[in-house]
Amino acid sequence: MRAILMHSCGNRQDQLWLLAGTGEGPRLAAALIKRGWRVQVSVVTPSAARAYASLGLESLAVGALQGEAAIAAFVGERGPFRWVVDATHPFATQISADLEQVCGGLGQPLLRLERPLETGGSATVLQGIDDLSGLTLQGRRLMLAIGGRHLAAAARLARISGAEVFARTLPSAAGLRGALAADLPQGHLAVLRPLQGEPAGCIEQALCRHWAITDVLCRQSGGVTERLWRRIALEQGLQLWLLRRPPTAAQVETVPSESALLERIAHG
Repeated sequence: MRAILMHSCGNRQDQLWLLAGTGEGPRLAAALIKRGWRVQVSVVTPSAARAYASLGLESLAVGALQGEAAIAAFVGERGPFRWVVDATHPFATQISADLEQVCGGLGQPLLRLERPLETGGSATVLQGIDDLSGLTLQGRRLMLAIGGRHLAAAARLARISGAEVFARTLPSAAGLRGALAADLPQGHLAVLRPLQGEPAGCIEQALCRHWAITDVLCRQSGGVTERLWRRIALEQGLQLWLLRRPPTAAQVETVPSESALLERIAHG
């Protein structure tokens, strides 16, 4: 993991370690700093780090944390923190599990920001990728927008169920590996970050029209990306399928919104 040190650590009673992406993360970091917290942030990719560049962070660490040992080392070197805030993606279950184990063992306060479940429009929730094998998708044109990790398996099962498969994947190593493994026909793959263009999401809308998509599979991740697919499905009359969100660990204190998180740490 590569760290970019912004300021000295100072008084650790007002230190907070935020693990996040580009969804709620930059907005939450700015709100915390405004309230007097000295915020250290960890993100996975350099592109995510750019969203934090103008904030007055204590430090910005870029790179995946490789397991419990790396987390324990970070806390040992930079902490202890008044709070560790887990605002990672709802499907990033490994980092959340590792944070739970390490923080629990060290007595380090940990707070999880859990995005609320989205509503609006009609969607069918699948328990997992394997549920695709039980669907009847003959003659359907399915857009996969689920990230790279499970893209190949989803494409294979969707084809078995009769669908013609298309995909939107991220311009990352994992996204490209998943796209290559999915063995999609030429012209059935778009590599882009979500919500690009003006207005945000116009490229996804155009792709669905260009490919004559009938069905979309995305993750029940909450936030702006799921809201985008719900809106596109509603506007274009598409069938929306959602991969069910993994459960949050019962032992971790969880808050349902940014405002609830700010309120909790202000009185904790």
